[in-house]
This record gives sequence, C-alpha cells and structure tokens, in this order.
Amino acid sequence: MSPLFTSLLRRRRHHHHHRFLSTHSQPSIEYPLTHPIYTIWASNTSLGKTLVSAGLSTSFLSSSHRKFLYLKPLQTGFPNDSDSRFVYSKFSQFFTQNRPEFSVFASNHVLKSSVLAKDAVLSGGFEVEREKNVDLGLYKESRLIGTEKNRPFFASNCVLKSSVSAKDAVLRGGFEVERENNVNLGLFKESRLLGTEENRPLFASNCVLESSVLAKDAVLRGGVEVERDEIVNLGLYEESRLQGTENWEMRGFSKLVCKTMYGWKEALSPHLVAERENARVEDGELLGMLKGCLGIESESEKGEVLCVIETAGGVASPGPSGSLQCDLYRPFRFPAILVGDGRLGGISGTISAYESLKLRGYDVVAVVLEDHGLVNEGPLSSYLRRRVPVLVLPPVPTEVSNNLMEWFQEALSTFHSLEEIMQSAFLDRTSRLRNMPRKAHDIFWWPFTQHNLVPEENVTVIDSRCGENFAVHKVVNNNVDSITQQFDACASWWTQGPDATLQIELARDVGYATARYGHVMFPENVYEPALECAELLLEGVGKGWASRVYFSDNGSTAIEIALKMALRKFLFDHKIVSDDLVAVNAESRVDLKVLALRGSYHGDTLGAMEAQAPSPYTGFYQQPWYKGRGHFLDPPTVAMCDGVWKLSLPQEIETQNPSVEDLTFSLRENIFKESRHTSNLADIYQLHIRQALQLIMDSSGSTRTGALIIEPGKTFDMHHFLFVIQGAGGMEMVDPLFQRVLVKECRNKKIPVIFDEVFTGFWRLGAESATEFIRCKPDIACFAKLMTGGIVPLAVTLASEAVFEAFVGDSKLQALLHGHSYTAHAVGCTAAVKSIKWFKDSKTNHNLISEAMLLRELWDSDLVRQISLLPAVHRMVVLGTLCAVELRAEGSNAGYASLYARSLLQKLREDGIYMRPLGNVIYLMCGPCTSPESCSNLLNKVYRRLGEL
Repeated sequence: MSPLFTSLLRRRRHHHHHRFLSTHSQPSIEYPLTHPIYTIWASNTSLGKTLVSAGLSTSFLSSSHRKFLYLKPLQTGFPNDSDSRFVYSKFSQFFTQNRPEFSVFASNHVLKSSVLAKDAVLSGGFEVEREKNVDLGLYKESRLIGTEKNRPFFASNCVLKSSVSAKDAVLRGGFEVERENNVNLGLFKESRLLGTEENRPLFASNCVLESSVLAKDAVLRGGVEVERDEIVNLGLYEESRLQGTENWEMRGFSKLVCKTMYGWKEALSPHLVAERENARVEDGELLGMLKGCLGIESESEKGEVLCVIETAGGVASPGPSGSLQCDLYRPFRFPAILVGDGRLGGISGTISAYESLKLRGYDVVAVVLEDHGLVNEGPLSSYLRRRVPVLVLPPVPTEVSNNLMEWFQEALSTFHSLEEIMQSAFLDRTSRLRNMPRKAHDIFWWPFTQHNLVPEENVTVIDSRCGENFAVHKVVNNNVDSITQQFDACASWWTQGPDATLQIELARDVGYATARYGHVMFPENVYEPALECAELLLEGVGKGWASRVYFSDNGSTAIEIALKMALRKFLFDHKIVSDDLVAVNAESRVDLKVLALRGSYHGDTLGAMEAQAPSPYTGFYQQPWYKGRGHFLDPPTVAMCDGVWKLSLPQEIETQNPSVEDLTFSLRENIFKESRHTSNLADIYQLHIRQALQLIMDSSGSTRTGALIIEPGKTFDMHHFLFVIQGAGGMEMVDPLFQRVLVKECRNKKIPVIFDEVFTGFWRLGAESATEFIRCKPDIACFAKLMTGGIVPLAVTLASEAVFEAFVGDSKLQALLHGHSYTAHAVGCTAAVKSIKWFKDSKTNHNLISEAMLLRELWDSDLVRQISLLPAVHRMVVLGTLCAVELRAEGSNAGYASLYARSLLQKLREDGIYMRPLGNVIYLMCGPCTSPESCSNLLNKVYRRLGEL
C-alpha cells in the first residue's frame, strides 16, 4: 500500500476534527481555566524550548491519572525536524528506562502542512518507530449484495500491527491486493466556506470512492493534483501504549498528547517559509485551530492536566502571516515560561525578551536557562528583583549519539521545581479571579451604580483587554472556570478606539514617554510630546479657526475652562469690562448665563452641571448647590423609526406648519445636505431662535447670555440620557440644520460659541470633528476620550486667537487661572500623538475614506433598517461608530432607571457582547478601525436577540 494511500485513509479518519478546528475568520477567544495552560517562549532560537517541554512531560507524568498536552502551532523544517515527535519519543524513552507502575498512552499528531512538507513525508522523510512493532492499519473491505430485500453484507480484512520491515514491504508494494477488480480509493478533499449568516461555515467535499487499479496507480503516481498551493490536511498520526510494571487496569494510566498544528518543509522563519512554499496561514485561522485543540483535549477530562504551547524561534519571531508571535498569541495571553540564554551575551537577550513579553501584558512565571558556566542566572535574578524565579538546567550533551536520558534524569529535579512553580501560579491566579467579585463588592464604590441592584454573581471580572475585546473570567456549568471573550460594546464609557495593533503601539510609546520624561512641569515650559500634540490638534480638529491649546485632565474640566474663556470673551466684546481693568465695577456687574439645548450633558463638575437643564442628576438629592445658570432650548431631533429617518419637532416649532417633505429622509446623508439651509424649515428655525433669544433678553433684566454651548451632532450624553430617556424622549440626534442656524444667530449677537466634542470628536461620529456635519466653526471647543485612544485621561480646550487675547494683559490676575497638577503630562500627550496620527492615516485605519476624510459606513444599512422594523424597537440612531436602539417601553419600563433591558443584556453577554444598557436604550459602539464585518457580526447577534423579545 502506498504512503499516499495510507495518508489519505488516515486523513479521512480524522477529517472531522479538522472541520471543527479550522477557521478563516478571527475567532472568539475562549479557553478552559480548569488546568494550567502555559506558553513556552525563548529569547532566541536553539535555546532548548523543546527540551524544557519534554522535561516538563517527564516531571508531570510521574503519576497516573494525568494528561500532558504539548502543542506546537508552527513547525518549520518538517518532517526532518519535528518538536512534537521529539517530545513524544524522548518521553517514551525516558518512560521505558524508568518503568513506573502505571501505563501511559502516548500519541503524536501532525494536523496540517504545506504541500512540500506533505510530499516529503510521503517520500519517506518521516522515519517512525524503527525499533519495534508499529501500527500498520492495512484495511480492505468488500460490500456483498444479499438476496433478502437487497440488504448488503460487509466483509473486511484488517492487519493491525506489523514489524517495521513488514510495514516497509507493504509500502514498497509487497502487498499486492485487488489487482483484477475495482479497488477502494478513498481520495478525499474538503473546503471550508464561510457563510454570511452568523458566520456559520459551509463545508464542501469531493470524494472518489472506488476506481480501477490502473486509475488508482495513476493517482498514487501523482496523476491527481490536489491542494498544491495551500496548507493541506496531513493527518499524520502515531501512538503507543507504554506499559508500566503493573496492569494498567489496576494502576490506571496517564496520557501524553503531542500535536503539531502546521508544518513547513524548509527550516526557515515561518513568515519566510510560508511565502516560499505558498502556504500562508492567517492569524485568525491559526488562533482558531489553537482554540479548537485546547477545547477538544479538555473535554471530559478527569484527573490533572497540564498544557504547554511551544512557540517557534524567539519572542518576536514572525508567524506565518508576518505578525510577531508575541502579538499573534496575545489574544489568549497565556502565562509564559521564558527559556533564557546562558551563553555569552545571553543576559541582554533574555532581558530584552522578557521586556517584550511584559510590554504586551504577558505574565512571565519563570525563567529557565541552560548552564554554560557563566552564572547568567545571577544578574537575571537581580534584574527581575527575585519576583520571577530563575532556574538553571545542567549543560546539554553535544554528542549527536547521546539520547539525553542521563541529562533528563539529572535535570528532573529542576523540572519538578518548574512544574511546582507553574502549578502554584495557576492556583494563585484562579483563586484571585474567583475572589475578585466578593472583594470588589466589599470595597469598591462604583459610579452611577446602585449597589443593591448588583449581586456578587453579576460582577464582571475582566482579566485583560486585547483591542476591542475583554477577556472575562467566568465560573459556569458545574463550577467550571473559563476565560471568554466579550466585545466592549460600550467602548468603556466611550473612550476606546484602538485595535490590538494600536494598543501595542500605544503601550510602547507610553512606556518610552514614561522612561524619558516621567512627569514634568508644564507652565512656561515646552517638551516634544506636548508641542507635537498641540500642533496636530491645530492642524486637525482646530484647523481654520483655533490658534491656542489649553491642556487639562478630563472632559468635564475642559468644559469648565471653556466656560471661563467664553464668559471673559463676552465681557470684553460687549464692553462690560475695559481692557485695562482687572475687576468689574459693582454697578456694571451682570448675571451671566449660558444658552444650551435641553437634554445636553457636559460633565459632573459643578460648573459643567450649571450649564445643563434640570434633571434627576442635577436635582437637590444629587447636587444641592445646583441652580441652573442657563436658558435651555428644546431641539428638533432625528431618529430612524420603522425604517425611515424622521424629524421630531418641539411643539412651538411644529405649530409653524413646516412642509411635510422636510420631516422625513429616505437616506441619512440627506439630513446633512447643505441645500437644507435654504429650505422653509431653516426659515422657521431662524425665526424660532430669534424669538427665543429676544424673549430671554426681555425677561432677564441684568442677566445676559454669555455663551452658547452645544454638542455637535447630538443632544444627549450616553451616560445620562438626561432628556432623551425621560418621558417621551428616546435615543435621538439633534437636527444639524437647527445647530447651524443656532450658531449663526448667536454669532450675530456676539455670543461666543462652545462646541463640546468630548464625546463626538476624533471619529466617534465618523469624522475627525463633528463640525464636518454642521458645517460651522466654534470659538472654543473641548476634546478628550478618543484623543488618547482612551489609554490615559487627557483633555484639551481649543480657542481662537480672539478668545486668547481676552486674557492677555500686564497683570497675572488677567490670565486664565485654572489648571491641575498633571497638565499636559508627557504620557497623555504621547498617546494622543500616536492615536491622532493612527486614526487619520488610511494606511493604519482602513476604514478611512482619505479623499473625504470620513469613515466608511460601518453598520450595514439594510440590517439597521430591519432592526428598526422589529416590534420591540421604538427608534434608532446610527452614525459613525455608534449604533443605538431604544426599546419600545412604557411607564416604569421606560427611562434611565428602567431595568427593562436586563434580560436582553444577559443574553447578549452570553453571545460575547458586553453592553451596559441605559434604561430601555441599548447601544453598540465600535472603534474607528473596527471592520464592517465585525460590526455586522455584532448587529446580527443583536437582531436575533431583539427578535426574541
């Protein structure tokens, strides 16, 4: 029987595993936390990662009822070099030499390979089991048609095992079978085709069951070219039962499972050999295969399990797609064992590798290195401050003929110590994760949270974050621990935007800024991060109007500063104070208020709250000092209702009888058209605003409107929903035409204009600045949140030169006396520089339409419309990275205090979407770099769950 035929039969036998494992999309990360899973890294290649893996197998499998899982995701130089086979064979030799009482079932499985590697295997490049009986698996069956109701009978002949010589004779053709009739061919090929509905894959297969002997010979000679330009299923499998001194049924047994996931023939870096052998593997496919291997090998396991995943090359060696392996495996964030370098120069290399792992958020549990007589462990222990143990292995024999059994025996005590460290770290981690909800419930005071409504079991334990996803610890069925992935659909209170790549870039740059600057004083000083950040802001969101940048710490503080700027500007423009006076004369004092939109939100500090309309958040119970220093207009709003964008007008505007055609929009883009500025509705808005301003002036006496403050593009803050959630309101967007007219009328009356872009700025609504939507410029604008990529708090208030001039004088008392200790901190400015550049560069942000400087549509418009038509949905707002849905609810089920969406929230979290609903409003918020495919996946899950309501 030919090697190809054997391989094809073997592949047919195991192909159901491959169907489950293979994936071509980015998988949802999930893995069991019932047993330790570690990644074995090295500071360079050829430092003994596989020796450490094999040594751990000998240590761990020194008792029965245990399972050691060894995974090698990437193997180059295959089949001549096979690390999984090395672990398999060395453990087998060590077991045979030491013969414990219990038995061990050992297996080695190579799942996939390049075509060249497969050809090398079939041509005899994989020499296996040369000194004992081997699994032959020679099989022949016949189907005999019966006479009773045509029921067939099956006859079979199977040769289970043979000597190596006999097996070689079979493979050379010494077993002549079926030469005069049709034969079983078993030629099989399958493809996995990704579907569009809920990412369910479809499988297509082609199988040739029987052929003539001549046709079969043609296949075996290479007459059928299959899968020549891709990774193929190899299914190479070997297993053995290592018999202990006692009967395995009496003493029990352990398992050694070794798997190579992908193999390439040439002994080169994975990215290079994948290109040369035309056998590229995308990151998502590899991670999906790894997830599948971990899942399969963890199912229904009883007893202790230890899993190690051995990387290829060094920490920063590229994977087959070109991604660095330290980035490639980061979504799993398995704890790390670092194999260091005991040679000359190895201290530096080991420290560099350690820093690369720590920079990416890995927990390094131990460092282990071979003794080369240079005592490298001393400086390494000192550098690591003895928080990470450093273990030393005896020198490895260099003779090729040495089978290393004496070395493994000598190193066994070190491997026992390493295993104990790994087990202890795992138990500490799981214990801490389990106790965190109780600890948090006892000592935290969460904002905007009624603690009586949050039982301990509802506390979400976030182990880490990678890009837009949380890694969440869960204790589920029968007290089983696991780590699962949840998409951060609230963008952690609207701060987040980085994908996994930008997150690592930010970590690197922020670390650099910390190392170079720490924190330095800002007033009267200059340093590169602050200067470059200010330059980028004036060239970007402030282009064409701003000339000054005032740094602060968060959005609410930026608003406080903006109010001070605007009110001073108003005083000077209206000659209420003279240029040379520091104080205002008592007789000329006025009561200054702001003009704002009802339902807007500008922060939780006292001054910012004064610029907001009365609400439960500004009421006496929450803010006893609140007076409400403003005049608040009811704005017209837009939302999608039943598949159509509809304009909702306040009653005082609706009585002006606007044209019916001005009240609905077939496309969202029509809402932002400049042509609307000449419409009848624009005239109605203008008249309404003029009358409102005149009424304010007539009724106010000494009170003056000193500033206009609006949030371009919206009338609510997702945190409060001050107006929108109360009463009949919903998730709505302010009509941009109304905002344009309002700004124009305030300018005519020399009222300074403030744009609050803390939420809307830096692509949150699809443009770098929301001024792109309302097509007018402010005097002052505030930015925060996405400005730094959400990594650290930083805010800015941009101002025109005219605003700045209102504070220029000969006395310090004329200056703007506002600031905080960490103004323009280098860490935040560095993060802002990186994020601003990243989001507005089409090479790094593939969603950017560079000609228009807008984001492409992220949410599928057809699916959005379908959701809006659901009976459970009242209305929607979809713009940029935001997709918000107001559920149809009445009475106590509506409003911010409503618990109406709680059951829906729980189901969506089970689907891998972390939401924080606000009353009967739920929303999805992605980042500027999120792919439309990911957004569609989220929308489909929401659509399905809403359909169940």
